[in-house]
Amino acid sequence: MAELATSLLPYLALLAAGLGAGFAGGLFGIGGGFVVVPALTLILPLLGTSREQVMHVAIGTSLATIIFTSLRSVHSHAKRGAVDVPFIKGWAPWLVAGTIAGTLIADGVSSSTLALIFGIGVLIFAAYFLLPIRPEKQRLASAMPTGIVRAGLAGFLGLISALLGIGGGTITTLTMTSCGAPIHRAIGTASGIGAIIAVPAAVGFAIAGYGESGLPPFSAGYVNLPAALAIVATAMITAPLGVAAAHRLSPRLLRRVFGVYLVVTGITMIAKA
Repeated sequence: MAELATSLLPYLALLAAGLGAGFAGGLFGIGGGFVVVPALTLILPLLGTSREQVMHVAIGTSLATIIFTSLRSVHSHAKRGAVDVPFIKGWAPWLVAGTIAGTLIADGVSSSTLALIFGIGVLIFAAYFLLPIRPEKQRLASAMPTGIVRAGLAGFLGLISALLGIGGGTITTLTMTSCGAPIHRAIGTASGIGAIIAVPAAVGFAIAGYGESGLPPFSAGYVNLPAALAIVATAMITAPLGVAAAHRLSPRLLRRVFGVYLVVTGITMIAKA
C-alpha cells in the first residue's frame, strides 16, 4: 500500500500543478508555464528524468499543456468580449517564426542554463508589473505597433516564450497596456496568443528530444505525455475560475498580484540553476 502511494505521489502533484496552472492562466492571461515549469522541475526527477534533461522536458511538457489551457482560457475571455482577434491574426506569423528560433536555441543549451534564463526572464517581467506608478502613466503609444516594430516584438515574444516554456501572456499584456488597452482586454487577448506559440514550440521540442537518453517513460522527445495529460486534466477545470476572478479584481490589484508571483518564481528558479 505504501509503495502504491509513493508511486502515485508524482501524479497527484501533477494534478495539483494543473489546478494552479489553469487558474493562473485564466487570471493572468498566461498559458500557465510560470506555474508548470517550476513544478515539473521538482516532479520530473521522480518519474525518472535525468538531471541533464529536467529543464528541457519541463519546458517541452509545459508548452504542450499550454495548447489546451490557452484555448480554454481564450474561449472564456471571448464570451466576455475581451479578446482582440485582429491583434492575434496580425502577430501570428511573426510569433511562429520567433518560436522556431527559440526552440533551436533551447535545444543547444544545458538544463542549468535554461533554468537561469527562466529565472532571469521572469524577474524582468515582474519589474514591469511592480513599478510604483499608475498604469495610465506607463502608456508608450496610443495604438498597437505595426510593420517592422510589430514583427520584431512578435518574433522576440515567440523566441523568449519557447525558451521559458510559457505562453507569452506577460509580454502581450505589457505591449497592449503600454499602447492604451485596458488590462482585462489585454489579458483576454494574451490567452489566445499562447496557443499560437505553444503548438510549433511543443512540436519542436518533441522533435529536438527524439532519441535522447535520460527521458521519463512515455515521452515524445522532450514532451512527457502522462505529465502533460495530468496537468491539462485539472487545468481545464480551473481556467474558467481564473477568468471569472480576473474580471472581478481591480486592474491595479491584478498587476500587483501578478508581479509578486513572478518575483517569487524567478528567485526560486535562479536558486535552482
